[in-house]
Amino acid sequence: MQPIFIAGPCVIESWELLCVVAEKLVEINKKLGTNIIFKASFDKANRTSIYSFRGPGMRQGLKLLADIKSKYNLRILTDIHESHQAQPVGEVCDVIQIPAFLCRQTDLLVAAAKTGKTINIKKAQFLSGKDMRYPVEKAKEAGAKEVWLTERGNMFGYNNLIVDFRNIPDMKEIVPTVIMDCTHSVQRPGSGNGKTGGDRQFVPAMALAAKAFGATGYFFEVHPDPDNGLSDGPNMLELEKLETLVSTLINA
Repeated sequence: MQPIFIAGPCVIESWELLCVVAEKLVEINKKLGTNIIFKASFDKANRTSIYSFRGPGMRQGLKLLADIKSKYNLRILTDIHESHQAQPVGEVCDVIQIPAFLCRQTDLLVAAAKTGKTINIKKAQFLSGKDMRYPVEKAKEAGAKEVWLTERGNMFGYNNLIVDFRNIPDMKEIVPTVIMDCTHSVQRPGSGNGKTGGDRQFVPAMALAAKAFGATGYFFEVHPDPDNGLSDGPNMLELEKLETLVSTLINA
């Protein structure tokens, strides 16, 4: 079975950016026979600084995501931060993502589960893979039919993350679908003078290491010009490099 691929810009910056990325995903899907899920956030509610760009908000953001879905026939994933967002997001998106910092928020998990959509829960930076049985339990008890888990590293002192790849097989004992977040795992949280830093050169290695540990999917935030991206630029993968990496993961 082919792995799951999730890719897109960190945040909705503009309609033009969404189209550039979506067109590339469609091109890759046609070339490689993949079915990449398009990801973008309508609101980055957990930015380091209050002055950081957050996105267009839910109403405008969901309209743009719905238009991308319709125009390019791509499945859509986005994240929610508050329970009241679950129902309207579920009307547009195929996968609802629970951010790592919020993966223990019971009301958020229950609201997402009640939409009937696939739920992707990102593992918190302060939890082990085995600890994720409890967020999954909450979602399933609330009616979720399909739950994915995503590895994104653990805090390693200040301003740094480390990935314990043993979390992948540990989480596969809880759910069959475990995604490796290959871009957030190379973050350096809070290290950029009010912004999060990162080391995007390690993204391909993160993906290949996760494959060796049995990951069933891969998450990449991508941008045509990540150095000028409005969120998570230092750890986003250059859009032009995505096809080669996806091909490598399929054929390695």
